[in-house]
Amino acid sequence: MTSWWWYLTRATGIVAAVLAVAALVWGLFFSSRNTGSRLKPNWWLALHNYLGGLTLAFVGIHVLVSFLDTDTGLRVVDLFVPNGTAGWAIGWGVVATWMFVLVVVPSMARIRRRLPRKAWHAVHLISIPAVVLSMVHAFQSGSDATVSWFTRGLALLVGLAVYPVTIRLIGLAQGRRRPVTA
Repeated sequence: MTSWWWYLTRATGIVAAVLAVAALVWGLFFSSRNTGSRLKPNWWLALHNYLGGLTLAFVGIHVLVSFLDTDTGLRVVDLFVPNGTAGWAIGWGVVATWMFVLVVVPSMARIRRRLPRKAWHAVHLISIPAVVLSMVHAFQSGSDATVSWFTRGLALLVGLAVYPVTIRLIGLAQGRRRPVTA
């Protein structure tokens, strides 16, 4: 496990996880209008879209480098289809990858304009379980799962992802309880 492929695989996976959480946090703050007034909403949206695209790019690089690392023993089918040969640890990453693709691709301007807003929003919510599954993948398949800095960093990422989700859900629940005044 001392080959540079192993380091590259690990690094691209960690960067992809950090970017995924950043895109999720930015998107939730933007959608709940908790961004303040100093920066215009289009700046926040552009940053969210950029982080989402970078996430997908780093996930792709992570998948490619994982395949090129001969020590992993991954086959092409293992990269695209969760199966018993590679195990669930890899399978969670495959499912999360497809979820990220489902979230990012319809968000491209040409496709998004053709989708009804509710359909786009429903598809976009897949990003939350995608981030969760990517964290499960990192913990189960990561060779650093027993190292304290990795588990603490993973816990920090989970906390950073859970906080805005919780704030957003509380805001939605409070909005439904408010009586409508005319």
